[in-house]
Amino acid sequence: MSSPLRPERPLSPIDRVLKLFTDIRGGESATALLLMLNVFLLLTAYYVIKVVREPLILAGGETGLSGAQLKSYTSAGQAILLLGAVPLYGMLANRFPRRQLINLVTFFFAACLVAFYVLARIEAPIGIAFFLWAGIFNLMVIAQFWAFANDVYTTEEGKRLFPIVGFGASSGAVLGSWIAGQLIEPIGLYQLLLVAAGLLIVSVVVTNYIDAREHRRTESHIERQYTTAELPAATGEFRLETGEFKIPTEEDQEESTGGAFQLVFRNRYLLLIALLMMFLNWVNTTGEYILSRTIEDAAANAVAVGTAGGLSEGEFIGKFYSSFFSVVNLAGMLLQLFLVSRIIKYAGVRVAVMVLPVIAFGGYAILAFFPILTAVRWAKTAENATDYSLQNTVRNVLFLPTTREEKYKAKQAIDSFFVRAGDVLSALLVFVGTTYLAMAARHFAVVNLVLVGVWLIIAFLIGREYIRLAGEKRAA
Repeated sequence: MSSPLRPERPLSPIDRVLKLFTDIRGGESATALLLMLNVFLLLTAYYVIKVVREPLILAGGETGLSGAQLKSYTSAGQAILLLGAVPLYGMLANRFPRRQLINLVTFFFAACLVAFYVLARIEAPIGIAFFLWAGIFNLMVIAQFWAFANDVYTTEEGKRLFPIVGFGASSGAVLGSWIAGQLIEPIGLYQLLLVAAGLLIVSVVVTNYIDAREHRRTESHIERQYTTAELPAATGEFRLETGEFKIPTEEDQEESTGGAFQLVFRNRYLLLIALLMMFLNWVNTTGEYILSRTIEDAAANAVAVGTAGGLSEGEFIGKFYSSFFSVVNLAGMLLQLFLVSRIIKYAGVRVAVMVLPVIAFGGYAILAFFPILTAVRWAKTAENATDYSLQNTVRNVLFLPTTREEKYKAKQAIDSFFVRAGDVLSALLVFVGTTYLAMAARHFAVVNLVLVGVWLIIAFLIGREYIRLAGEKRAA
C-alpha cells in the first residue's frame, strides 16, 4: 500500500537483502535497520548489566539469605515497585512528547548506572537494590522501545517489519553476554556499568534521529504543535494505514483515557493481552523450575554413578546450561530471521499468537509422562526459542491497532507488572508445591498443562479481537 505520505519506491540493494527475511517495500530498510540497532543496543546494555547483577546478588549476603532465595524474593519486590513506577511513567507520558519522554527515562536509567558504579567502588551493599532496579529497567525500557516502534509504524507496516526489528533484540541478547565476557577481564566488573550507561546514551541518539526522520517523512505537512514533536506521547490518536494520525471520537476518547492500570482493566482487548502475558510468564517460569530441578537431580546421579566425566555437580550443571542457552539463542535467532515474518504473513496474527501455547502444551504433555532430562531440555528449548522470536514479535504486533495512549501507558503496565505477576504466581506455586504438597517435576508439568489450556483460550480470544480492531482502523 502506498500513499502521498509513504509513496512506493524502487527497492534499494539493502531492501533486496532484507527481502530474503520479510516482505519489505522500497525505502523501508533505513528505519527498520535503525530500530533494529536501537533495540540491539538496549538488549546489549541489559545483558552487560546482568553480568554485573549476578555476582552482586549471589555474593550480597548482607541479609543472611542465599543468593537463590534473594533472587526469588526480589521478583515479588519488583512487582510491588512497579505498582508505583508504572503510574509515574504514565504521568510523564501524559506530559511529554515521545522524544522527550524517551530521553528523560533513558537518561534517568543511565544516571542510575553511574550512581551504582560509584556505590560499588566504595563497597556499599547494593546487591538487592541493584537486582530490583535491573528487573524494572529491563521491563520498562524495552516496553518503551516497542511503544515507540508501534508509534512509528502503521498496523500493516509493523506486521511486515517487526520481524526485522525483533532480530535486533535476539542478536543483542546473544552478543550482550559475549561482549560483557570479553570486557570483564581487561576493564573490571564494575566498569561494565559505565559501558552499559554508554550504550544507553548511544541508543538515545539513535532514537532521536529516528524520531526526527519519521517526523519529517510523515508529518512535515502538519503544523508542528499538532504533531508527535509537540503533542504528549499518550494521546488518544491512532495511526491510519496512510501513515497519518487520527483523533478518535469524543466517546472513544472518553473510554480510552485514564491511568495505565485503568486502561487495561477497562478495555477487554488490553485485559486479554495482560492475562496472556501473565499466564505465559507463569508457565515459562514454572518450566524453568522443572528444568532446574531435573538437571540438579541428573547431576547428582551422574556424579554418584561415575558418568559425569570427572565433573563436579556444579561443573556438570554449568556445562549443561552453557550448551542449553547457546542452542536456545541460536534457534531463536534462526526462527526470527527465516520463519517469523512468514508465519505472520501467511498464517496471520490470529494463528501466530497461538503457536507458542500449542508448543508449550505438547512439551508439558510429554513431561507429565516422561520427566527425564532429555525430554525436559528439548521441550524447554522449543518453548524458549519460540518465545524469544515469534512470541516476542507477535506480542508487540498486538499493540499496532491501539491508540498512542494505550501504546505508551497500558503497554508499560502489561509488559512490566503483569509479566512480573506471572513470576510471582510461579514462585507461589513452587513454594506451595514443594513445602506442602511434595510435588515432583511431573506434577508441576501437569499444573502447567492446565495453565496452558487457559492460555490457549486467551490467545484465541485475542486473535479474534485483533482482527476486529485492525479492521476498524482500516475502515476509519
